[in-house]
Amino acid sequence: MSIAANETDFLKVQVDQQFTRKRLFSFGLPVVVLLYLSYIFITFDVPGLFKRFEVDNARALVADSYSYKTHITRDNRTGVVTAAIEGERKGSYPDGTAPEWVTLGATDTLIDLGGGHEIVFGADNFVSYDVPGYGLITAQPSRASGVQASLPTSETPDWINASKNRMTITTEAGRLTITRNRTEVFRYFAGWELFLFTLDSPYSGLGFGEVMSRALGGESAAIWQDFWNNKMWRHKDVAWALFETILMAFLGTMGAAIVALPLAFLAAKNFSPFTAVRQVTRRFFDFFRGVDALIWTIVLARAFGPGPLTGALAILITDTGSFGKMFSEALENVDKKQIEGIQSTGAKPLQRYRFGVIPQVTPVLLSQILYYLESNTRSATIIGAITGGGIGLMLTQAMITQKDWEEVAYYSVLIILMVMAMDWFSGWLRRKLIAGDESGR
Repeated sequence: MSIAANETDFLKVQVDQQFTRKRLFSFGLPVVVLLYLSYIFITFDVPGLFKRFEVDNARALVADSYSYKTHITRDNRTGVVTAAIEGERKGSYPDGTAPEWVTLGATDTLIDLGGGHEIVFGADNFVSYDVPGYGLITAQPSRASGVQASLPTSETPDWINASKNRMTITTEAGRLTITRNRTEVFRYFAGWELFLFTLDSPYSGLGFGEVMSRALGGESAAIWQDFWNNKMWRHKDVAWALFETILMAFLGTMGAAIVALPLAFLAAKNFSPFTAVRQVTRRFFDFFRGVDALIWTIVLARAFGPGPLTGALAILITDTGSFGKMFSEALENVDKKQIEGIQSTGAKPLQRYRFGVIPQVTPVLLSQILYYLESNTRSATIIGAITGGGIGLMLTQAMITQKDWEEVAYYSVLIILMVMAMDWFSGWLRRKLIAGDESGR
């Protein structure tokens, strides 16, 4: 009886210890997570991030992605007034012309921003801005004395930023900027202006019905050429960049699959009897996939120069390591009975592989290849920004300017659509090749 009592006490002690460990783990894990989050909060300076965040800049960034601005600019040195969409020469109005809300005069230029907001470019670089509910603001810029401004109130409102050499007035109707050498008005409009046709096109400003009428009247080729060769939105260059991105992903993924499959046989235990060969092959796979594709991109760009082919090679090298590991694991799990059945017919080794091994691993191989093809379509966008090819390069160029955010939005939409299309295509192809689903659902 004493032995049984001792065993009971021993079991009780073990149970108590297990409950104690679980209790400590239950309380300790949240404490560790909380300490880690506190460390991140301090190390990454989260409070400073919130302080640096500016709502006005965020609002302007979002507005720039779905709107455009028209610039009305006067050169204070020559007195010449010009109008341009987004301030680009490719979007300039012809000399002596301007939008309908701008009246060009011999000495004065009247700019009606709507809602009672009126700006006048007067003689001798004089500028006036009549702001409803506030009053008339006047300024006289000169190279000698800077910007001499006169406000209707003694206190300067928050929406006016004035210094000796620069004055900026920002209202809901637009923005007026005055410097020694230039006076410029910005007015925002919703939409992507000149997306279809630039100002020098005969189809600019026409409605959809009139454009379709001309297309049916025999001008479809000319209309397409004006759209395709749009100098501001560069539809032809964008289409080619998308093609380069997809081609980069396709060449890299398929090339990696072709290289990895024979090497996978050398890394599989049941197909490679030599341990040294198997270990060396596996280490090569580890090396290839251990270095990120972006690192391979930088290395290859240094060696071969920028270009889409460099990006494809970077994807090929990285995916060779990934495919090699996955393919070798698939080969190690094949059913030996099928191979033995093929062998019993007198089949040679290559025939045994062809009819006894490949059919077993094909679904796994195709599934992985198609998944990586879809994933590499996204990766090729980033790689293209480094190698100088594809839509990634155009996206990077638009972001660098810090002003072409409508183009950034356009390219981002195209990238999302491209990824969605590749997702649909890979799913459809997977059903056809693996599941044999003829319905395409």
